Amino acid sequence: MMTEIALNVLDVAQNSVRAQATLVCICVTADTQADRMDITIEDNGCGMSPEEIRQVEDPFFTTRKTRKVGLGVPFFKYSAQCTGGDFKITSTKGQGTKVSASYVLSSIDRMPLGDMPGTVHTLVTLNTHIDFVYTYTVNGRSFTLDTREFRDILGDVPLNAPEVSSYIEEYLWENTREVNQDIVL
Repeated sequence: MMTEIALNVLDVAQNSVRAQATLVCICVTADTQADRMDITIEDNGCGMSPEEIRQVEDPFFTTRKTRKVGLGVPFFKYSAQCTGGDFKITSTKGQGTKVSASYVLSSIDRMPLGDMPGTVHTLVTLNTHIDFVYTYTVNGRSFTLDTREFRDILGDVPLNAPEVSSYIEEYLWENTREVNQDIVL
């Protein structure tokens, strides 16, 4: 089992990369009054058939050749459902996939959210051919990182250039702290 939800997000977002997505949207929304945290990863990749969706939720199925089991989606599903939350995958062949997990925040079985700034930074700087939109919201306070906006400003400077990578990492951490205020997810 993964030790933090951010690692599940990283694993599922890597599926979007393998699905040849050009845009991946990751949204984390927490509402402490509603005792809920929703996480959505949506891409415009190759999509899946209903049969492929059933297979991807099976921990003993994977299309990868490096290991015989695919645990990312089943762990993500389990991590949400064991808190009393929900999990859903919707997908259309040739259009993309949306994976949604809802958590009960106060559940003793909920893993910590973990290092989402590091997760998003890793995805952005290691997959510079893909655009990412990351929206993080806690109790109505929010920020968004959209790599398309960075590309408009930077022109040909790659997102993994050291100065740009450092700026993105700083931007993610500073805005996460500001949105969280005194809340630890």
